[in-house]
Amino acid sequence: MNAENNTTYLAHVRQLPNGRWIEHFLEEHLLAVAVLAAEFASVFNSQDWARLSGLWHDIGKFREKFQKYIKSVSGYDAEAHIEGAPGRVDHSTAGAIHAIEELGPPGRIIAYLIAGHHAGLPDWNGEPASLFQRIEDGKQKGYRQEALQNAPTTGLFNQPCPTSSPPQDGSFALWIRMLFSCLVDADFLDTEAFMDERRKDLRAGYPALNELLSAFDQYMNDKTANATDSPVNRIRTEVLRQCCEKATLPPGLFSLTVPTGGGKTLSSTAFALNHAMHHGKQRVIYVIPYTSILEQTAEIFRKIFGDENVIEHHSNLDPDKEDSRSRLATENWDAPIIVTTNVQFFESLFAARTSRCRKLHNIVNSVVVLDEAQLLPPEFLAPILHVMQDLSQNYKVSFVLSTATQPAFSPRPKFSGLRGVQELMDDPDGLYADLKRVEAELPRDFNAPRTWESIAEELQQYDSVLCIVNSRTDCRALHALMPRDTIHLSALMCGQHRSEVIADIKQRLKDGIPTRVISTQLVEAGVDIDFPVVYRALAGLDAVAQAAGRCNREGMLPGMGKVVVFVPPKPAVPGLLRKAQQSGQEIMRLTEGDPLTRERFEAYFRHYYASLNSLDEENIIGLLDMHNRVEARRAEFSFRTAADKFQLIKGSSQKTENKAR
Repeated sequence: MNAENNTTYLAHVRQLPNGRWIEHFLEEHLLAVAVLAAEFASVFNSQDWARLSGLWHDIGKFREKFQKYIKSVSGYDAEAHIEGAPGRVDHSTAGAIHAIEELGPPGRIIAYLIAGHHAGLPDWNGEPASLFQRIEDGKQKGYRQEALQNAPTTGLFNQPCPTSSPPQDGSFALWIRMLFSCLVDADFLDTEAFMDERRKDLRAGYPALNELLSAFDQYMNDKTANATDSPVNRIRTEVLRQCCEKATLPPGLFSLTVPTGGGKTLSSTAFALNHAMHHGKQRVIYVIPYTSILEQTAEIFRKIFGDENVIEHHSNLDPDKEDSRSRLATENWDAPIIVTTNVQFFESLFAARTSRCRKLHNIVNSVVVLDEAQLLPPEFLAPILHVMQDLSQNYKVSFVLSTATQPAFSPRPKFSGLRGVQELMDDPDGLYADLKRVEAELPRDFNAPRTWESIAEELQQYDSVLCIVNSRTDCRALHALMPRDTIHLSALMCGQHRSEVIADIKQRLKDGIPTRVISTQLVEAGVDIDFPVVYRALAGLDAVAQAAGRCNREGMLPGMGKVVVFVPPKPAVPGLLRKAQQSGQEIMRLTEGDPLTRERFEAYFRHYYASLNSLDEENIIGLLDMHNRVEARRAEFSFRTAADKFQLIKGSSQKTENKAR
């Protein structure tokens, strides 16, 4: 190793407006990234692995070829290109090779991190860009030898093997991905601090959670003081009280089972903030299945906490509504309150790309609220529940499964489910009885489809009625048969237009204006509209219950609201919707009495999940060896393949967080 002129080795350079160059020396960068990555990983007791990955992640930049490359492309040295061909220079493979050569088999862990810190986590085998192939090729080309030959003699490269261990009962692959997150975020942040100090300064200044909790308490006090004294509002107050009271429970997995209209959004937020404060957690992450629901929830949070303190992260976000600070926060979720989608949250947990993985270490030691938990995608349910259990047990994450229709996640034969889930409500069944506001009318014959013409004729008997159907095609067909002033709602509408139409519907109902609406299921979860009569095309029992939540929501009718379930002209499209419809039909057909009691949902979800071919249709658990068999001890994972297959919505090039509804 060369001890002379070590400060001439550059990690980055930038030119000031006055023409002067500022140099970011490589050794300085390696040490800073090591310190920052270790700080991030200390929350899950793996700082020694993160520190070492930081020290070694850019040792390939000591190669003479890279130094010429960076000086050339930056313009720092106009003559640097003379001996070096244009094009990017591999600077990550040398560190990956060094980790394996220096540490033996444990070095594979750090090799994954270093090799992927720009290109993303690779597979160990099976493709030209696999980690094994890159290491073999890099050995033949002498990448490591060239880097060490030029490097300073600081002891940077002679480091002992880390002694901390991954969680014994957790996924080895998730642990590696968490370390990867620590490394890439540290690398980005240190580089950003050098290249753009303005961006660094924008990341600071978010209020502490105790300030946000004070703002929330003030909002709730004002809301309660101005609320009418109704039976529904008294129940909402009791739900809120129990959530605040239970916030001191030890961290873990929780369910919040409250019928629609019972105030779950605000009560779950109260639990999350108080739980975070009591247990010293870093942030609250609110995860929502659809952007149509997210828009409404984010608007509520902005009213409570201020626009600047609520970070939305989803694919449909309007860039005009973002500022520089919020865009930065979506990169690594370093703000105290994040509102995001199932797609963004869970795909990131199985991602390979640096941009998706960067935020993962900031999920550690947080409170995550899963709104409408029954909408977790069943074809990926096994790996999702596996990673949730792991995050809860080993990464200090508390989850709240918030829904009126709690899915059947308890463990049973051939289904590991979730263990140790605690219900936050003292008496969920009592809540269902107290919040009963509708009577459900079921078909006399579940095998006798109705025509759209007969449904349209029936709907016109009501001044105000909501009819929810199973597809956009059905929505158009029925709407075409209705009077001209009937409102049409579907996910084909842009977010802004949809929000405006929903706001108009709410105002019309409030003003007593006759309002008929034909909609897809986008109104079923999280949209606070209140009709006296709701019709619902036959579907899963959870969908029927959610539709019922749009009927007599505030309990202001003199009697019960009316929910009519009808058999549509054609069954739902084959696949998950058809399976849900069939399971819903089976449970409702056998029901005596009210079909919307809590125990019906347990039976429905058990039937539904059992009807599916697989709860891990892409074999994500196998690709990542999440059960820690022999392959895990060899650290031979298929990170990239698993990430490509873990798509909650197929067709990633046109992906949105709205299902085709």
